[in-house]
Amino acid sequence: MTVVRTTSRDARAVAKEAEGGFRARLLAALATCIAEDGYRRTTVADIVRRARTSRRTFYEHFSDKESCYLALLADANGRMIEQISAAVDPKARWDMQIRQAVAAWIAAAESAPALTLTWIRDLPALGTAARTLQRDMMDEFVAMIQRLCDTEELRAAGIHPMSRQPAVILLGGLRELMASTVEDGGRISDVTEVAVEASIALLGPRS
Repeated sequence: MTVVRTTSRDARAVAKEAEGGFRARLLAALATCIAEDGYRRTTVADIVRRARTSRRTFYEHFSDKESCYLALLADANGRMIEQISAAVDPKARWDMQIRQAVAAWIAAAESAPALTLTWIRDLPALGTAARTLQRDMMDEFVAMIQRLCDTEELRAAGIHPMSRQPAVILLGGLRELMASTVEDGGRISDVTEVAVEASIALLGPRS
C-alpha cells in the first residue's frame, strides 16, 4: 500500500485553489444575477444561492455586495483589455489596427451586455471605492490605447502618441454609445461601423 504524504506546501496550494474557486463562483453568480435581475435588485442571498455556497463563504471573500461587484468589474475590465490587445496586429495597416481594436472591444462588451450596462449606469452611483475603481479602469484603458497607438505602422502614417485627454473622450463616447444602444434594445454590434469611423476620425493622422 502506498502512502501519499501531503506537505504543508501542498495543503496551502490546495487551500488557495479552493479559495480561488469559491471566489470565481461568487463572481460568476453575481454576473448571472445582474443579467437576470439587475445589480440593484440583487442581494447577497441571491448571489450565495446562485453560487451554491454559504453566506460564511461569501463574507470570507467579500465584505458586502458592493465589494463583490467591484471585484467583478475589475476582473472583467482586465479580461477585456487582454482580449482587445490580443486582437490587434501591430503589423497591419493603421486603420485596420483601429478596426481590430474597436471590433474586439464591441465583441467583448456584447458577450455580456448586462454587465456592460451596469458598468456604465450603476457604478457611478456608488461611493468613493467605486469612483476609485472607475478611475483605475479608465487609466488602464487609456494606457492600452496609448500602447496600441505606439506602433511603427501608426507612426509611419503620421499618428502621434495619444495623450490622456483625447483617449478619455474616445472611451467615454464609445461607452455611452454602447450603453444607449443596449438601453434602446439594440445590439452593441449594430454600432460597430459608427464606432470604427469615429475612432479613426479621432485617432487618425492629421493633415
